[in-house]
Amino acid sequence: MHLRFLQTAPPQAEFLMGRNAWWILAFLATSALVCLAVVAVLRSREAPSDLDALRGLGGQATTLTLDPPDDLNFAGELVPTRDEEVGERVDQELIKNIHLHSATFMNIKRAGRWKKLMTTILLNHGVPADFFYLCVAESHLTNASSPMGAKGFWQFIEATAKNYGLEISEQVDERLDPIKSTVAAARYLKDAYEVFGNWTLVAASYNMGIGGLQSQLERQGVDNYYDLYLNRETSAYVFRVLAIKSILEDPVRYGFLVRDNQLYKPLQFRTVVVEQTIPDLIAFAKAQGTTYKMLKVMNPWLLTDRLDVESGPGKRKYEIHIPVEGSTQPGMGELMPRKPGEKAAPDSTFAGPDDTE
Repeated sequence: MHLRFLQTAPPQAEFLMGRNAWWILAFLATSALVCLAVVAVLRSREAPSDLDALRGLGGQATTLTLDPPDDLNFAGELVPTRDEEVGERVDQELIKNIHLHSATFMNIKRAGRWKKLMTTILLNHGVPADFFYLCVAESHLTNASSPMGAKGFWQFIEATAKNYGLEISEQVDERLDPIKSTVAAARYLKDAYEVFGNWTLVAASYNMGIGGLQSQLERQGVDNYYDLYLNRETSAYVFRVLAIKSILEDPVRYGFLVRDNQLYKPLQFRTVVVEQTIPDLIAFAKAQGTTYKMLKVMNPWLLTDRLDVESGPGKRKYEIHIPVEGSTQPGMGELMPRKPGEKAAPDSTFAGPDDTE
């Protein structure tokens, strides 16, 4: 009897054991769900901005046609996109530039380095900040060279560059100095505005030349860019600038995600004013605590390994940039001069300002 009692539990005990087992299982299941929820919340907090942006990309795949902003404008001058012909041309350039993936990604990253500096120079000269996007259209923010001989970020031809104070010699080509060439471009654009009184026409003249555009306005009897019949390049020019502006101002909308920490940082440098000849730029670089390579990268307008400075009254001074130790340095491909015809990216075909017409 004793053995049978040990082997068989009363019905009430069996009931209680079963009930407790269900409570234990329910507790474990609930705990597991709570743990999974906590993990999900923690993971969502790691990079909420990136996740939000990626969710946005899901509905903005670059295989879709995306409309331009409703208030699309250049320098505050509205684009008549309700005009079907104008709207289609905007659409075409948007599609082209959205699908220039590598070039557009690089434009976005380089804008992180140059936009603030260049727009500050433009605004200080009374030129709207939107002309920064014209510079992007010209060269993709590199020291590109065109088959027509235009060079630098702003694609100046030699004659126009000299007219606006840039030195070009065997040793120096200041078209390759992003800062000085931006000052020269701002002066050109301001002069063009004095002629046209309209910033959109000023942008078109940067491609066609002031004289050439004036001639077409008079010949066709119109007073705005969107009513002009022009050569194929200038007809597309302003629309490409508008497409680049639209994408760079809202890249995620058009399918490009570049986080802030992936943008190229502004350069940090100190300036050495040079008033005497430097017979050996390699030795000069070492004396300044840098390398010849970085001296040339930071000062691409220096074409040789020496710099001759004229003596006497009115002599010219040069400003050489020396990188600050430990600061952000540009990649070799960004500032270094490119060979004639070597494009910065697909479709960089515009030649830059020509006031000789």
